[in-house]
Amino acid sequence: MNAPLLTPFPATSAYCAPNAQALAAFEAQRSTALRWRSSSADERIERIRKLRDAVQAAAPAIRAAAAADFRKPEVEVDLTEIFTVVSEANMAMRRLKRWMKPTRVGFSPLMAGTQGRIEYQSRGRCLIISPWNYPVNLSFCPLVLALAAGNTAIVKPSEMTPRLSAEMQKIIDATFARDEVALFQGDAELAKTLLDLPFDHIFFTGAPALGKVVMAAASRHLTSVTLELGGKSPTIIDASADLKAAAHNVCWSKFMNNGQTCIAPDHVFVHHSVADEFLDLLRERLAEVYGKDDEACFRSPDLARIVNARHTSRVRRLLDDARERGATVVAGGDVREEHCYISPTILERVPADAAILQEEIFGPLLPVIRFGELEEVIDRINAGEKPLALYVWGQDRARIRRVLDRTSSGGVCVNNTVVHALHPLLPFGGVNNSGLGSTHGEFGFRSFSHARAIADTRIGLVKMFYPPYTARVKRLIAMTLRWFA
Repeated sequence: MNAPLLTPFPATSAYCAPNAQALAAFEAQRSTALRWRSSSADERIERIRKLRDAVQAAAPAIRAAAAADFRKPEVEVDLTEIFTVVSEANMAMRRLKRWMKPTRVGFSPLMAGTQGRIEYQSRGRCLIISPWNYPVNLSFCPLVLALAAGNTAIVKPSEMTPRLSAEMQKIIDATFARDEVALFQGDAELAKTLLDLPFDHIFFTGAPALGKVVMAAASRHLTSVTLELGGKSPTIIDASADLKAAAHNVCWSKFMNNGQTCIAPDHVFVHHSVADEFLDLLRERLAEVYGKDDEACFRSPDLARIVNARHTSRVRRLLDDARERGATVVAGGDVREEHCYISPTILERVPADAAILQEEIFGPLLPVIRFGELEEVIDRINAGEKPLALYVWGQDRARIRRVLDRTSSGGVCVNNTVVHALHPLLPFGGVNNSGLGSTHGEFGFRSFSHARAIADTRIGLVKMFYPPYTARVKRLIAMTLRWFA
């Protein structure tokens, strides 16, 4: 659930934390990180509990800030911001002792007399850079996991949702000392300052282009990274799909947060035999949910706004380009830039060279593409960058299996969309251009931990192979290669 974030925002001295304060916090966290490395599960759980309780107590303020920043509906704030953080925290508190327990490994015959285990050690000082579309979720869920792994953290939220960033600042300042966890508000200049520092781990959520910038910065210090990026997540509606369920689900997941979700269906491939029926059901559902005409849709309390004028203009450009190239607007198409508003819009007959089929949309535009043979869809998916998510609707399990086997994506939902990101026991992450590494639950704990190999020797058989390499040693090595290689 990510978005571009290092973009200019009008800076004021009251808004932007001075770089010097961030540098001071980074230095202050050095000794804390060393001390926390040996912290107990109970100590870490208490830190997570404090954060969870602070988020719950601030829920009314978070809802108000989200409404002020981009008119996000309260229900969406509760589900995608507050619930996700509380759920991640509760999962970590319940399972942390199990996650922290060393993992014993077996041994090969040559390692007889040596016990092997893996211990999970905190990485140290972590940097979390989060975007504007789900700021509380994408700042505090990684923070929960960083705390679970015994790390300190500096959080840099997006400047594009300043009221939400201010509320998060209050939560962190009231819950932690700056030598433990610190949050700083600022623009791209602050992000650059932080990326120049030798953090022990960076967790970044944002656009693929900026992920490359973060990875390049991390490489200067050989800092490990988790990159939660994005891409054009396709949805396939096969001929055997439950069309009504698919239409209702796609309407929800595509237009939640007004399309500003990195795992939202970016475009839909629908089998030509059911395309007309699917489009009728989708139009009907749009009218039921958001209103039967342009004015009703504009006034709907259940539809967020695009985050700012620049992004509104970008989405409008995609819509205008598609229309100019011959695309048909099946529903929606109402644009009111002064209100950062574009209505939920369905397009058909979009030519392959249209910008909307090349760029990540990240807005309320849904191209619907008819197909005949499943191979066409698989080939089109494989011709592009690997998406963050892939959705398949149908009852023919053999055809679904064919899609899964022949494509690559960060995650998949079958007969659903986006819910894999809400499943607490599944890893969430991308592949190649859509991301690097995983988060959620134990997978996130592992991302913020170093898996340290420990070989504890009781009987040292390896001494048989010490030099000088006599005839006896050579015979032992030859026997070992025959028996155990």
